[in-house]
Amino acid sequence: MSYFRTGLLIAALTGLFAAVGFVIGGSTGMIIALAIAGATNFFAYWNADKLVLSMYGAREVDRQSAPGFYGIVEQLAERAGMPMPRVYIVENEQPNAFATGRDPEHAAVAATTGLLRMLSSEEIAGVIAHELAHVRHRDTLIMTLTASLAGAIGMLANFAFFFGGSRDQNGNASPLGWIGILAVMILAPLTAVMVQAAISRGREFEADRGGAEISGRPLWLASALAKIQRAAEVIPNNVAERNPATAHLFIVNPLHGFAWDWMFSTHPPTEERIARLRALAGAAGRVGPWG
Repeated sequence: MSYFRTGLLIAALTGLFAAVGFVIGGSTGMIIALAIAGATNFFAYWNADKLVLSMYGAREVDRQSAPGFYGIVEQLAERAGMPMPRVYIVENEQPNAFATGRDPEHAAVAATTGLLRMLSSEEIAGVIAHELAHVRHRDTLIMTLTASLAGAIGMLANFAFFFGGSRDQNGNASPLGWIGILAVMILAPLTAVMVQAAISRGREFEADRGGAEISGRPLWLASALAKIQRAAEVIPNNVAERNPATAHLFIVNPLHGFAWDWMFSTHPPTEERIARLRALAGAAGRVGPWG
């Protein structure tokens, strides 16, 4: 997905937010809604990484406490020409990983204990290269903003029911009426989630390609994705289940029970991702050890 299309989708989310505000309070409500959107994004910009890492109980590690994992991140960051991110480990049996932070200078990468235990060092390198690609593309910021907007739209849509819709200067009810208000309550959050999912799926494909370029070995990531997907289907991530709005952060969907509904999934089908990586490996013709 191009950055132009991503920008259009984010603009659509912002417009949807303003539209829901208009339903609640007319032009004044729209202005207030946009102000809320700005405040939400401002807070997310500065604090989202801390909130997510705290939510998952992530433990920061260094070269002494986790030499193998830290060394992989360090080598890949150097290959990518990026600043060294902070490195975290999450105590969770489900193999998975995510990146967060507003830019490459304030980034963090985290892997679960399950991922470090189940994957080979080459597969871990493929996963971390993918996460570094997210950081380099600033996807971590893009997805933080879209998740914040999508969540706020859902909250604002619920307000429409309690406030009874917008009114004009004479105090007359909105021409939308209660049917329109109910439609907004249902359709606005669904649309927001669909837009968020579309942005996330597009960024995952780009991060797969970018990660393959960083590591130089697309098949490492392909192998890792296959293992993570199989394990994620049977090993729960209880924190993610309680906080589904964070699912888009992970390299593979950590949630159970939603794979059937691709329209609302924040991740593209793993099989398609693997097929693209294999095609990329075939085109590149790269074999041999990492180096």
